[in-house]
Amino acid sequence: MFGRRSEYDVSNRIDTTDPLAVEAEVRAIYLGLYPDASAQCVSRAVADCARLYRGEWPGYHACDTGYHDLQHVLEVTLAMARLMDGYERAPDRPNCALGARLFTLGVLSALFHDSGYLRRHGDTRHRHGAEYTLRHVGRGARFLHRYVTSIGMPELADAAARIIHFSGYEIPVERIKVRSASHRMLGNMLGTADILAQMADRCYLEKCRDRLYPEFVLGGLAGVPTGNSAPVFCSAEDLLCKTPTFYRSASARLNDQLGAAYHFARHHFRGPNPYLDEVIKNVRYAERVAEKGDLTLLRRVPPPRRTDAAPARRREPAPVAAPAVA
Repeated sequence: MFGRRSEYDVSNRIDTTDPLAVEAEVRAIYLGLYPDASAQCVSRAVADCARLYRGEWPGYHACDTGYHDLQHVLEVTLAMARLMDGYERAPDRPNCALGARLFTLGVLSALFHDSGYLRRHGDTRHRHGAEYTLRHVGRGARFLHRYVTSIGMPELADAAARIIHFSGYEIPVERIKVRSASHRMLGNMLGTADILAQMADRCYLEKCRDRLYPEFVLGGLAGVPTGNSAPVFCSAEDLLCKTPTFYRSASARLNDQLGAAYHFARHHFRGPNPYLDEVIKNVRYAERVAEKGDLTLLRRVPPPRRTDAAPARRREPAPVAAPAVA
């Protein structure tokens, strides 16, 4: 039995740096629920997301954020699909079934939930996508609205632009206005998938130290104090030491604001939730690092960022017209 590999998901089966591997798993989950539906939109969206992050989308630079990269959005998308699958299969689900169309909307929201970090060509005010940290969700909402419209789902574009806000902090969860209980459930699952996927990453702590902290510096959340504002994190070590505290606040968000949607994972896995297990392992190790005050205890090596186009194993559909982001 091999130990979990750094580029693989919590099941150690899916290479989350490979869009085709994630697309195949999400498509299998989708068709397992809706065998008579077409998964073409799901497959196309994964391919479009990969193009966007690789810099192959008209009008956009490639992703330059080391933490909020293509692997992150693929991990969130996989977690989202699993939560939706668990919800659909749960004997005690609180609302009616999602159905194929809302499942697809959930996948699209996960794939593009961090699209607001990507810079447009001609952006002369920002040199790095991380500078959009404090307002990337709003930018992503505008991108997603245009994208959902462009692929033939205009009636769900407004819902997509609202659901994406469950993954961020620009609008308090209780103030996000949605039209139905099903849309709120999608939002709860998206926010949950975003937290669980990143914190369950095998190299989560190393990525916080080497990738997230530099993003926070560029986004104004870390580094040297400027003027009257004090940074949230003064160093990478400070960020790591505060990870257990962040987990406690994230747990409250998962339970109190996002409706404890993580419970649906057990219906997908038909047993314990491996996301929670991996999160706890990372938090406990962060506590050890904080106690020792020694960042050299973080020895795992994250997979290199794959922003270059990987060789395609099959022909992918052409991209739709590029949505604009303000």
